[in-house]
Amino acid sequence: MTATATPVEIPSLQGLGTTWYRRGPRYWVRRSLSALFLLTVLAFFCYIALTLYLGVPRSDLPPGVRRVWDAVQTGASCVTLVQGWVRQRRDHRGRLLDPPAPDAFRAAKRAEAGRARYWSRAGLVPLLLAAPVLPALAAWCVGWFAAMLTVRAYPSEVGARRWLEAHNGQSSTS
Repeated sequence: MTATATPVEIPSLQGLGTTWYRRGPRYWVRRSLSALFLLTVLAFFCYIALTLYLGVPRSDLPPGVRRVWDAVQTGASCVTLVQGWVRQRRDHRGRLLDPPAPDAFRAAKRAEAGRARYWSRAGLVPLLLAAPVLPALAAWCVGWFAAMLTVRAYPSEVGARRWLEAHNGQSSTS
């Protein structure tokens, strides 16, 4: 007499629910809405960064120096945009090599949320002090988020799929 294992329930992932398993229309709607929300927040951040940068009293600088400063900012923004993209892709590749199990992913998200609350309060004054270089920081964020939003699968999905395969003893495609 052989004992059959009870299948494990599909774990729910933050922001994706259980739609990650089938990757159907509901999954893509969730990912699209998340991307739209993040891009809206990012656009607002870029607007604030540009407004603060333009609000810095640059009128005290001679016109030639002002043009050079603006060119340096533009160049720095282009470089940091690429650096943000590359950094996120490298981090993503590393997380795919050792993706988190669903419980580890939830614990990491809870820890991140606590740090985010701290930095949102403590980061306001340095943000205002960084106004002259804020466009480059905003460009880095654009690169980082653009790379994050354009991946085929999140590490949490890969980790949940591997966890599910290990606990169900069945194979599935990732």
